[in-house]
Amino acid sequence: MRADRLLSLLLLLQNRGRMTASELAAELEVSVRTVYRDIEALSASGIPVCADRGPAGGYRLMDGYRTRLTGLTDTEAASLFLAGAPGPARDLGLGAVLAAAQLKLQAALPAELADRARRIQDRFHLDAPAWFRDADPVPYLGPVAQAVWGQRVLRAHYRRWGGEVHRELHPLGLVLKGGIWYLVARADEIIRTYRISRFLAVDTTRDVFDRPAGFDLAAYWEESSRRLEAALHQGVALLRISPRAQRLLPMQFGAAGARALEGAGLPDAEGWVQVEMPVETQAVAVSDLLRLGIEAEVIGPPELREAIAQTVAALASRYAASL
Repeated sequence: MRADRLLSLLLLLQNRGRMTASELAAELEVSVRTVYRDIEALSASGIPVCADRGPAGGYRLMDGYRTRLTGLTDTEAASLFLAGAPGPARDLGLGAVLAAAQLKLQAALPAELADRARRIQDRFHLDAPAWFRDADPVPYLGPVAQAVWGQRVLRAHYRRWGGEVHRELHPLGLVLKGGIWYLVARADEIIRTYRISRFLAVDTTRDVFDRPAGFDLAAYWEESSRRLEAALHQGVALLRISPRAQRLLPMQFGAAGARALEGAGLPDAEGWVQVEMPVETQAVAVSDLLRLGIEAEVIGPPELREAIAQTVAALASRYAASL
């Protein structure tokens, strides 16, 4: 709406000082011609906007003028919880709302606190997705997020490992983990987790549901993550690893690698240590542990050591044939 845009323009000038028409147009995502019209509208309403000519010119507010029109809307206030994650805010369709809320917040702060907030924004940035992996396509994230917010029942067509299913869902919350969006929802009185990129279609109904009493999204996610990790880790491998592998372990295996290092034995004369590493199925464990190359040796269990030896021998035979 134009009223919201005029307020955003006013707050931009108040928070940032002199700005050119092009800079304002880029911030507000409008044309330069629209900025000219909005400036005229602000001036006609009594806002003291000054235009400075020349290469260093632009628009600014008269010295000493400061607006107090900084009330946050409900949506803007909610969006502030995503202030450290502009990418996810855009995914949820809240990018422009978040920007407006931040401008209003800066305008309401005393000068010294507003300056400190700007310094923090300049120095810290959260980039949620993992390296070397494209973000999941999530065409239905917007409708799903709206259903979460409005407590609306969703009818969803979902792709899972065993095939495709249709579900009626009570969406309880969204989680962004490693750049991947998940929906936590109740279906058939059971709360489950759904990867949003696997939704093939969603239909938001007009039916409203009641959230389970006492449901805590963060607590559910923590407990669900623990259960998943316990289900995946079906055994323990005893490894002897080099100093270089000790640096690689947390990078390649995350928290599991870091915990394994915490329980490491004393280093030998060459700096190698023994660690116990939780592993998944034998096939997955062979693939994962070979990523450490010659920096690690599997001591046990015997069947895993044998599987590693057979894989390495097959690789050596394949490459030897091409020499």
